[in-house]
Amino acid sequence: MTVSTKHPIISATGSSGAGTTSVRNTFEQIFRREKVMAVYIEGDAFHRYDRQEMRRVMAEEATKGNHHFSHFGPEANLFEDLEAVFRSYGQCGQGRTRHYVHDSTESQCFGAAAGTFTEWGPFPEGTDLLFYEGLHGAVITGDVNIAQHADLKIGVVPVINLEWIQKIHRDGSSRGYSSEAVTDTILRRMPDYVKYVCPQFSQTDINFQRIPTVDTSNPFIARLIPTPEESMVVIRFRNPRGFDFCYLLSMIHNSFMSRANSIVIPGGKLDLAMQLVLTPLILQLVERKKRAS
Repeated sequence: MTVSTKHPIISATGSSGAGTTSVRNTFEQIFRREKVMAVYIEGDAFHRYDRQEMRRVMAEEATKGNHHFSHFGPEANLFEDLEAVFRSYGQCGQGRTRHYVHDSTESQCFGAAAGTFTEWGPFPEGTDLLFYEGLHGAVITGDVNIAQHADLKIGVVPVINLEWIQKIHRDGSSRGYSSEAVTDTILRRMPDYVKYVCPQFSQTDINFQRIPTVDTSNPFIARLIPTPEESMVVIRFRNPRGFDFCYLLSMIHNSFMSRANSIVIPGGKLDLAMQLVLTPLILQLVERKKRAS
């Protein structure tokens, strides 16, 4: 039993473009269907700097010889604030968050300029659970341990070549960046990626890792992002006890077990698999909350 028995916390962790937004959509479907009232936190809300400030600080760091300053590391994030929100919600069901405005469409919705933050605001009263989606839902550093506060930790982790292909295409099409500029960003982020992002996936309870079944040997020249139908997904359970793998195999066509704690499914079946795997876990958290109240 964790400190958040009365106020459960779910964190979905993955780097930008990994598919955490798709996971959020799946969770939202489950929450609507099961009438679960969730409050949402986006990891971007806990970046330390807005877009212009980040560029300025990054340039300052580069002049000091630090060419690896990135959104993946603690210096560019409010890890202590994020942990405080997790702790507060687990204890009393309250906390605060804000929104990072990504583009002009969101700017119209939130009334703030693209690349800036909205004001901090409190969570609504009476929510059933907290759902976090972002880069650092299970991060541990010398100063913070966010992983310890989440009752269910989900990792969304494409193999790294696929992650790079997705980033190159997304930043090229939506932000107009050249492949060379995106490559520079990937290299700049790599030390923080290795130190702060990757270790989280040893803390997660369930990982969903998409693996292409087409050649991605050189992601920097790939013209197309592999589709779900051109992929398999490995679902790894940290503790497989209590999961009915025979049922999952029967429900997900062409799936198979690769290890005692891992099931492999066709990429196009990811949403179905998430519904089958995650719905019972969410209901368990809500039921435990009701019994503790």
